[in-house]
Amino acid sequence: MFSYCAIPVEAKYFRRRLPRLLQFVFVMLLIAWRPAWAKEHPVPLEKNVDSAKCLECHEDKTKGKAVHSAIATGCLSCHEVRVNKDITRVKLITTTPQAMCLTCHSEKDSSTLKGTVHPPAVRDCIKCHDPHESDNKNQLLKATSGDKGANLCLDCHTQGLKVPEKGSRHAALDMGCDTCHTTHKVGEVGKPEFDFHLTKAAPALCIDCHDVKDAALQKTHNNQPFEKADCTQCHDPHQSAAPKLMRQFLHPPFADKSCDTCHAPAKDGKVVLTQANAKDLCVTCHSEKTDTIEKSKVQHPGAAGDCTDCHNPHASRQPGLPKTNAVDICLTCHSDQADQAKKHYLHQPAFKQGCATCHEPHGGENDHLLRAKTSNLLCLECHGPDSKPKKLEADHLVAIFDGKVRVPEDYFTRNKVVVLPIKFGRGHPVDAHPVADLADPTDLTKVRAKIDCLSCHQPHSSAQPDLLVKDQVNNMQFCQNCHKDLTRR
Repeated sequence: MFSYCAIPVEAKYFRRRLPRLLQFVFVMLLIAWRPAWAKEHPVPLEKNVDSAKCLECHEDKTKGKAVHSAIATGCLSCHEVRVNKDITRVKLITTTPQAMCLTCHSEKDSSTLKGTVHPPAVRDCIKCHDPHESDNKNQLLKATSGDKGANLCLDCHTQGLKVPEKGSRHAALDMGCDTCHTTHKVGEVGKPEFDFHLTKAAPALCIDCHDVKDAALQKTHNNQPFEKADCTQCHDPHQSAAPKLMRQFLHPPFADKSCDTCHAPAKDGKVVLTQANAKDLCVTCHSEKTDTIEKSKVQHPGAAGDCTDCHNPHASRQPGLPKTNAVDICLTCHSDQADQAKKHYLHQPAFKQGCATCHEPHGGENDHLLRAKTSNLLCLECHGPDSKPKKLEADHLVAIFDGKVRVPEDYFTRNKVVVLPIKFGRGHPVDAHPVADLADPTDLTKVRAKIDCLSCHQPHSSAQPDLLVKDQVNNMQFCQNCHKDLTRR
């Protein structure tokens, strides 16, 4: 049997010296990384140097159209000088630039803010701002207008850069992104004004430029009152593949400009429908939805109301014409699932693609309005070895669940959807591991152990990768929830 005594002398020596070797490697790595956190100053300085000495070389840091107010407090308000023998190093007095900024700008601390924070503002102030001076307001590195290369925002964003040949582009883009956006603005989640950091909510933002009394604009809107409507429900505020900045998905009567199908002439400045109410109007074309809502085995109470509670009757940025988006439109009522969105790892169909990917939104025959009879059939529609999404090349989409659900053509590749090597109900997470109920070998009509995808995974979100149940870590302890004796198969 192999034992420690059998290890050659050289190996035992190496084993004793290993901790010292690791310490040496660690020190060498620190030396290699040292310039990142304590830059060597090209000129030796005295330990008690003052700001006046700094300005002998760095006077340019105090001049510019926008100079950081902290400059007036002195260089040593932010920087620390360290002198060791004849080597001078200068570093920030904090561990990171972000921490330095927050010593004064604590109101920008993302950990204390509620709402959607602009990603660079979470941890990287100097990605957008110069800490000393700039020719741009707010000490921005570049202006917020102009073409790519000159426009700071376009270093990350692509709005307006790739407009299709027959598409349209909002002229307001040339006025500068800060015409409509206030980068650090945050507030209640779900309100576009805060989610997209807008200076104002629509339509107030839009009518700053577009006069609602303009005759041409009124004619374009078929003389219907639109001054209080949310313009962004029909129009993309940046660019579109269609004229007039129209959204990607349009309700056919609206797309065909057959407004009189649904609308009578406006009266006293109010919209008048051709039917008594919105629901009666919708079912003139969508009667099959009424049957689903009223006759389904499992009914959706939310679908029993007015159709326009959930759907925009004109246009939307997503299929099905949700008023907000395919996720938030459901979370308005399902607040328990909204809490699930706070976890770190989200299931893409649930919180990105839309709840209706897996659930019937109007009513269905299965528990929880699922699109399949069992959770396994539901999950394996995308993750199973026999999954066969149907390509709809003309629409750049693929269809699943017998064509009832359509997703973008790159949905499976972009989201790296894992296809499991399951065969005869086994094969995940390791070979021969069952993923379906185990029958009792002494009586095949009985189930020895109930197993399905939900035995191990949560369908919506988790605090840990792999969406494991109870937010558990993927380790042996998790397996021991079922396998009490790991010596047995």
